[in-house]
Amino acid sequence: MFARIREDIASVFDRDPAARNTWEVVTCYPGIHAVMIHRVAHWLWTSRLRWLGRMLSQIGRWLTGIEIHPGACIGRRFFIDHGMGVVIGETAEIGDDCTLYHGVTLGGTTWNKGKRHPTLERGVVIGAGAKVLGPIVIGEGAKIGSNAVVVKDVPPGATAMGIPARILHSEKDRSREEKAAKLGFSAYAVTRDDDPYAKAIQGLLDHSVEHDKRIDLIVKEIETLKGTPHTAEPTSAPHETTAVNR
Repeated sequence: MFARIREDIASVFDRDPAARNTWEVVTCYPGIHAVMIHRVAHWLWTSRLRWLGRMLSQIGRWLTGIEIHPGACIGRRFFIDHGMGVVIGETAEIGDDCTLYHGVTLGGTTWNKGKRHPTLERGVVIGAGAKVLGPIVIGEGAKIGSNAVVVKDVPPGATAMGIPARILHSEKDRSREEKAAKLGFSAYAVTRDDDPYAKAIQGLLDHSVEHDKRIDLIVKEIETLKGTPHTAEPTSAPHETTAVNR
């Protein structure tokens, strides 16, 4: 258990540039506190001390603002950044090296018992405010955009965004997201084809991407011209002086 806690603390430095030292992480990061409490609560839960596990998870919720059911299975190096408002249901399964931001819900869509919460495979990143609902599988290395609502499986390595979430397939989709990231915001949740604001933003992003391509082409042409040796123009023979009779 303590080895895993040390790994959890070390993983913060890989994923949060604001982390300065171990003491700060241990004392000031609610995501780390919530995971530590969950490790103990989960052990109590699996040891059939269900009430104690549930009570400990409730105390963790009061202290951190993060609710993790003691029955949830969480892998190694799990990091919750900021953390406030995160909810992880009883039958959720989280693989190694996953990251959740504040406001994320791993919830269910049914009152029936059994598997009803998501499974996150290794290296999944879920953006702030996203809702991942039902017994679905988020594939290894997948990314879920901020405020997305995911109700279907996401394949490994894919990016899902919007309400309801859709998978980015086309090169144009990826270009929009890359351009949006450069401009300092995310185009996540801009998904509805009939939304005039969405269309306007997508048009602006497409226009900007096209301009970038043209500028890159012009720069390359200029660099090519600069690298071409200058060829002197052929020197003409001296002009003969011709007397002009007036």
